Amino acid sequence: MKALAALALFLLALHPLSSSAQVAPAYHARAEQLLPLLGKDGGEKDFFSDLFLTAVPVNQWRALTADLRRQYGEPQSLGSVRQNGPTAGQVEVRYRRATVGFTLVIAPEAPNRVIGLQIVGAKQADDSLIKVIDDFEALPGQTAFAIARLTDGGPQWIATRAPDRQMATGSSFKLYVLAELARAVEAGERRWSDVIPLSHKSFSGRLLAYPDRAPMTLHSLATTMIAESDNSAADTLLLALGRENVDATLSRAGHAEADAALPLLTTAEAFALKMPANASLRQSYARASIAQRRAMLRDHAARLDAKAVDIGTVAETPASIDSAEWFASPKDEVALLDWLRRHGGEALPIMAVNPGIAPADAARWKYLGYKGGSEPGVMAMNFLAQAKDGSWYAVTGSWNNPAARLDEPRFVALMTRALNLLAETSR
Repeated sequence: MKALAALALFLLALHPLSSSAQVAPAYHARAEQLLPLLGKDGGEKDFFSDLFLTAVPVNQWRALTADLRRQYGEPQSLGSVRQNGPTAGQVEVRYRRATVGFTLVIAPEAPNRVIGLQIVGAKQADDSLIKVIDDFEALPGQTAFAIARLTDGGPQWIATRAPDRQMATGSSFKLYVLAELARAVEAGERRWSDVIPLSHKSFSGRLLAYPDRAPMTLHSLATTMIAESDNSAADTLLLALGRENVDATLSRAGHAEADAALPLLTTAEAFALKMPANASLRQSYARASIAQRRAMLRDHAARLDAKAVDIGTVAETPASIDSAEWFASPKDEVALLDWLRRHGGEALPIMAVNPGIAPADAARWKYLGYKGGSEPGVMAMNFLAQAKDGSWYAVTGSWNNPAARLDEPRFVALMTRALNLLAETSR
């Protein structure tokens, strides 16, 4: 697996932890042994528990540590060791080009082998938002990025790259569905507790295995749609709320180029339009007006249903990301996140269920809401963040490449760096 530091890989095996102070010295001993283990192969079976090595075999561990060395140079010294208790805490290791933080957990019984290890962030020497943007620009394909402080007088721009560029954003469109649900609840038209049937199943996600027309609350559908990016939940909500209503909320929330973005497709429709067999229909759809597109979706409903999709034809390589997609610029996403900040209500805790980055990095914020999207050739991450001082920020980035799959861990690392740098300056 590539870029251990980027993904904050969680490797904690289930194990009862002791509170006995007698194991505290053993914790420091294991922390000191981590440094040479990161620098060269060997000694893993003496350091890790059997349960850990079952989950993460030695060869995988060695590949992960080699990737850390490629990114940050050789590990040079042990930094701070902070214990939350006798068996758990945080350890910092200074590499040549960064300081990497780990959560380390040891077994309470002798010989106190390591049962859990988690990368919780890497702080590169002399890092800055300018360097983050430079690294965005180095990505192959097209990128767009923005950070803004959200105020009652409008967004105050902190850092941007191509902020007006319309980008394919994948499942980020589900934030517009969430926003329309929040608007309808605020207006008294809906309640979060309202029950509707699971009526439109689509590819991927837990709800695909649920019984057809299973009764679900709007809150449960919204949480599954955002926290798990469940496509069946998204399509069911989009059509139950009314596509025309969700489309109106896209404009209401400040999207600058609705003509390119509307109507919002269901995931089943997008997959169907991407299919090679529907190339002619897709080309006509891309050239059509909004009214003509709406008519095409109605007239070709059977052809664009999930049952008609050959998912294998669109799942491996970028497929029509410039024509059968959901589009927004960083400025559009910032406007949407700000709308949700002001009107979201119960939508805000839903957005915080899955913060999108490692828990230790998310903990730098008083609140962190997230929704992203990814598919071959498309990656987007959108964060609504409240700093410990109460100030609000929007952080959004997108990466498109119609010619190749993306290095997703690399993109996650860039967005995590941006959030961590922003958290440091907003304390």
